[in-house]
Amino acid sequence: MNLEKVLFINQAVSPYLTSSVLADTGRSLPEGIQEKGLEVRVFMPKYGFVNERRNQLHEVIRLSGMNLIIDDTDHPLIIKVATLQSARMQVYFIYNEDYFQHNVTKELETATSPADNDERSIFFARGVMETVKKLRWEPDIIHCNGWLTALAPIYNKYIFHEDPTFNHAKMIYSIYDDSFSMPFNARFYDKMRMDGILAKALRNVKGKELSINEVNKLAVANSDAVIQECKELNPDVAKFIEKSGIPFLPYKEGGFSTDDYLNFYKSL
Repeated sequence: MNLEKVLFINQAVSPYLTSSVLADTGRSLPEGIQEKGLEVRVFMPKYGFVNERRNQLHEVIRLSGMNLIIDDTDHPLIIKVATLQSARMQVYFIYNEDYFQHNVTKELETATSPADNDERSIFFARGVMETVKKLRWEPDIIHCNGWLTALAPIYNKYIFHEDPTFNHAKMIYSIYDDSFSMPFNARFYDKMRMDGILAKALRNVKGKELSINEVNKLAVANSDAVIQECKELNPDVAKFIEKSGIPFLPYKEGGFSTDDYLNFYKSL
């Protein structure tokens, strides 16, 4: 494929969050891809823990101002941006005080208010897609990292698929060794249907609470490729990936190099 632009939808990016495999990959991978001469855009949630003054975040007025309706409630979408000077790379933050401003401790909102994680995931996924559409920036690859990004593939496939911004992009979902403490509640199906997602896309989750494995499977079902970032995959998820037949990059001891990712992108 002709590869020029890569959109990264990341659950975490260091140094904005504490170092972890997820956060460190969220920083090093886009930086490495950019150093290879490609254009990148990086998105993450603006958690309460992210210090705006220290990290020099500022609101992007021209991208903010939209309201996203979730479960019949309006939620303002605010976009902030900061620059990682050492990497010469901008990071965009998706912000809404209903979902991402519950605390200023090192424990993230995904842990302190887990009952909101279904709507938090909806807001983050939809917010990124709407913002990239406003930017009029057409990615060749959309790479989602972490369970909080798991709904981006389904929005891309069923809501934004005809938009010229996204209609040629390949969607990749990376699975990490991370989870959440409370399943998505049984009304998740209804909330997604109200947002315009077709019933056939959600038939396996209707009326169900969703565990991390079910969320990962939903992402896999709507992606073009999957990357295993953890040593062990849940057997049910592994079987689901195998049955799907989509391109799969298995875990590599010691981690993937930038070239590993780049070659995988180009193979799609």
